[in-house]
Amino acid sequence: MFRLVPDIYKFDTAEEFMKSFHIGKGDCIVTNEFLYKPFLEKYDEGADSIFQEKYGAGEPSDEMINAIIKDIGDKKYNRIIAVGGGTVIDISKVLSLKYTDDSLDLFDGKVPLVKDKELIIVPTTCGTGSEVTNVSVAELKSKHTKKGIASDELYASHAVLVPEMVKGLPYKFFVTSSVDALIHATESYVSPKANPYTKMFSVKAIELILNGYIKIVDRGESYRTEIIDDFVLGSNYAGIAFGNAGCGAVHALSYPIGGNYHVPHGEANYLFFTEIFKTYYKKNPDGNIRNINKMLINILGCDGNNVYDSLSGLLDKLLPRKKLREYGMKKEEIEIFTDQVIEGQQRLLINNYEPLSREDIINIYRRLY
Repeated sequence: MFRLVPDIYKFDTAEEFMKSFHIGKGDCIVTNEFLYKPFLEKYDEGADSIFQEKYGAGEPSDEMINAIIKDIGDKKYNRIIAVGGGTVIDISKVLSLKYTDDSLDLFDGKVPLVKDKELIIVPTTCGTGSEVTNVSVAELKSKHTKKGIASDELYASHAVLVPEMVKGLPYKFFVTSSVDALIHATESYVSPKANPYTKMFSVKAIELILNGYIKIVDRGESYRTEIIDDFVLGSNYAGIAFGNAGCGAVHALSYPIGGNYHVPHGEANYLFFTEIFKTYYKKNPDGNIRNINKMLINILGCDGNNVYDSLSGLLDKLLPRKKLREYGMKKEEIEIFTDQVIEGQQRLLINNYEPLSREDIINIYRRLY
């Protein structure tokens, strides 16, 4: 019913983490220079470092991973230390495996996943929850889509929470990452794989994140730093929930938008979030979604008839939604993306609260277009 694989640690500062884990020779730190310089450089004791941004911007891709693998060459590491957001973490999960000539082979299932290095993950955003999941997602450049692989080989040995390193997250990235965590918690709550253990983590994550949003809207953007612990923990709880129960159509339908138009992951997910849940509710108002709605009504203080509009109203104050066409999507891509999702995202679609037909998916794209 429930697994939690990594040990979870929490430190007030990066210095405490680096010294406690004795980071040094034989270790490879995968991070960003803007994190390495202020937080890690003084304490790395001879560890090698790789700065993700030198290999490309935005979401992780097979090309980015391949370039890093090429630069590592014959170097042998005992541990991969991932310090960063979703891009750094997803790349590091692949780097903890035995190297292949082409990471595309891993995502296409052509080669076995074999772990040969210990993996330590320190998230510096408050959204992916990837530090406690066995999933890695990358943009496959040649295929113009995003794809995930899920395997126990991708679990970290240790997940480390350091709120100090999240406080400096720019506001937009704070919002897009934490919205992603909210969606993880909500999708996993209504997943067919959900159970009392996963729901407990989902509920707490939803409460922490939404109550935090209400305070930020009331007191201003800078207030997020005062309650950052709530979002760090909320993201972690959501990761634990979806690591066990899975995410569904919100993630599945967003992947072609992210892959083709380079929309940040959390932002792409948010475009589909409430529209898909409205569709679920119309198809079956009497399952777990009823409990989600009750929770939203209590937190948002809204009427039961417009619960998703009230949720969108709150989230739009943090991150205004745009139409899909504003990102460059073309009308003829509605059916193309629908078929891509049905063909390539069954890993996610099996976790839908209610099955969505091809026509359902087309209509969701159309309404958001």
